[in-house]
Amino acid sequence: MGMMQPMARDHGRHGCYGNPTDLAHMIKRQLAPARAAWQKPGRVVRALGLRRGQVVAEIGSGPGYFTLRLARAVGPSGRVYAVDPEPAILQVLRERLSRAGVHNVTPVLGLGDDPLLPRGACHLAVIVNAYHHFDHGPRLLRHLTRSLVPRGRVVNIDWDARETPVGPPVERRVAPETFLRDARRAGLILLGSRSLLPHQYFLLLGRRRASRTTP
Repeated sequence: MGMMQPMARDHGRHGCYGNPTDLAHMIKRQLAPARAAWQKPGRVVRALGLRRGQVVAEIGSGPGYFTLRLARAVGPSGRVYAVDPEPAILQVLRERLSRAGVHNVTPVLGLGDDPLLPRGACHLAVIVNAYHHFDHGPRLLRHLTRSLVPRGRVVNIDWDARETPVGPPVERRVAPETFLRDARRAGLILLGSRSLLPHQYFLLLGRRRASRTTP
């Protein structure tokens, strides 16, 4: 999960990262050990409240900064669907999973407005640093909502709408109120928020008819 490119863009011959050099730079940036200082992945995964055997959808997985952590959290009896629009990125993810001996992750080549996930399969869908790249966010959220079990949850973590030491330009960021408006259009309601990260917001959502419980 991380600084993925627009899912709806026509990738063309070189893919959405332009060329192999751009791709390698993006992978290096996403997997850099220094990222942990501000992304706090351990804290984020604990806040998700995952249980063994659950199914998680990771939207915008990239090369898998969070993927392996999510896979460990749900255990061998659980499943992680790692969704990304770039085939080359998913190949890097597969190689990392193979080296780590992780077998409970299914890479998924998503579309710009549809993560192509099984209907009613996921206990939790997680989006980190990715929603601001979606050209058709509300439509993608509608498809994502259909992939949830009846009491399934969505967590969106994205950049604060202000200048920060890391992250995209402010004009490319999606403020939380904008995301929540899109989420309501997709049949989701806000269940809560967490102040975990120095540069990002953390929003927990559920289906409109769901009760207000934590994941």
